[in-house]
Amino acid sequence: MSFIETDERKELRAAVAALGKKYGSEYFSKCAKEDLKTTELWKEAGDLGFIGVNLPEEYGGGGAGMYELSIVMEELAAAGTGLLMLVVSPAICGNVIARFGTDEQKQKWLPGLASGEITMAFGITEPDAGSNSHHITTTARRDGDEWILSGQKVFISGIDQADAVLVVGRTEEAKTGKLAPALFIVPTDTEGFTYTQIPMELQNPEKQFQLFFDDVRLPGDALVGEPEAALSQLFAGLNPERIMGAASAIGMGRFALEKAVAYAKDRTVWKTPIGAHQAIAHPLAAGKVELEMAKLMMQKAATLYDAGDDWGAAEPANMAKYAAAEASTKLVDQAVHTLGGNGLTSEYGLAPMLALVRIAKVAPVSREMILNFVAQTSLGLPKSY
Repeated sequence: MSFIETDERKELRAAVAALGKKYGSEYFSKCAKEDLKTTELWKEAGDLGFIGVNLPEEYGGGGAGMYELSIVMEELAAAGTGLLMLVVSPAICGNVIARFGTDEQKQKWLPGLASGEITMAFGITEPDAGSNSHHITTTARRDGDEWILSGQKVFISGIDQADAVLVVGRTEEAKTGKLAPALFIVPTDTEGFTYTQIPMELQNPEKQFQLFFDDVRLPGDALVGEPEAALSQLFAGLNPERIMGAASAIGMGRFALEKAVAYAKDRTVWKTPIGAHQAIAHPLAAGKVELEMAKLMMQKAATLYDAGDDWGAAEPANMAKYAAAEASTKLVDQAVHTLGGNGLTSEYGLAPMLALVRIAKVAPVSREMILNFVAQTSLGLPKSY
């Protein structure tokens, strides 16, 4: 791993930053308030090759990796235009299909995922199985050459703009009756599949949904990979999910920091810019330090993942997500505090960030579950649950 980004990565970062600046937080806010999708931004990002930068070139992607896709996420979020579906469609679903899908599945889904013309959601969380995902009850049973899928999912992002959803279910193994996790691609127009929107106090164009699978009949080739290998296959999607969660949080932290620094330089009280006072400057400086440390851990995780080391990437991916969430949540709050009353006005665009950045502490995995992971796998401490 090099601490110096290549010229190609620097150019990618600059190009994505320019795209984010072109649209800006005002565009994102308008879409959220008027219940619109960020269609124009998504399409342009796809046309420029940003959405599928991590996917194989032979299927229309950029042939790069999670490092590059995390750059896309970070820079868009830093411009106030973070696209949640980047976490889901190319990062989770695209990586899983690219690594474990059949040739037919790759041909069918990856070109569209790479261009952004196809969007895929990801369904793992259930009403009674959040952090304890081993307890999911969505079940797929064989019926001849087909599968019949039944169950529910909750807090699933962007299903209303998705063409399909990659569902984590369980197969009922014929020989032993043991339940084994498996991944299925379910087109959103499949008979028996319905969804309802969950009302959320978030200013975000990408909404949350509860999904219902009422004996949804799927062809045999809807299964991705092996029916009993999903736990290992999930690492191909969940490590990128954590890397992208970190990138999103780092970007939001940068957005807030830029607003706060500009204000602290300009706002003058008693003939002195408020940024000259340590009570203002030090918390912002500490936030910058913490963001940069989280970013380094994110880059380590992406580098290991791109090198094919799924298990090696797991620790830094979780640590990066934890560190980025902690740093950005604190920094957004400090930015609002720096601006005082202005921090809660529509003009500066910081108030909605208070709720949005808070998601980073609870999703896609809570800070407590990350600490459990580190305690058990990194420190070798006994399992607490």
